Amino acid sequence: MQISSRFTIAVHILIFINTFEETRKVTSDFIASSVNVNPVIVRRLLLQLKAAGIVTVARGSGGASIARPLGKITLLDVYNAVECVGGGTLFHFHENPNPACPVGRSIHQILDGSLAQVQSAMEGELKKITLASLARTARPLVQPEK
Repeated sequence: MQISSRFTIAVHILIFINTFEETRKVTSDFIASSVNVNPVIVRRLLLQLKAAGIVTVARGSGGASIARPLGKITLLDVYNAVECVGGGTLFHFHENPNPACPVGRSIHQILDGSLAQVQSAMEGELKKITLASLARTARPLVQPEK
């Protein structure tokens, strides 16, 4: 199982916006040059982050900015904004286990509790990390161009 790159790209976008929003207009093209993806991907993620109240985006080439204090945005907020997990569950269960098989008809009872526990643990860890802490880590590593 692997979480899609939407999550790490979204975090990259947010750190990028935080780094440059005071000195430059942060457009999807500008962000895409750092992430090294098509600007359309950046625009889609920005829309999801905007819908979650994490960023604001001005129409046209107005640029993006962070909508809330970085200390109030957790990795779980970002994950929930962009990952689009079906029904709020991290693990996608195979559709049609064989009801005639004793394992097939019982697999949900066997796995559901454990998978919910794993998801809860992951979400708990993501909730502990704020964008403010990541920005502090980033600050000495990045030197914005003026």
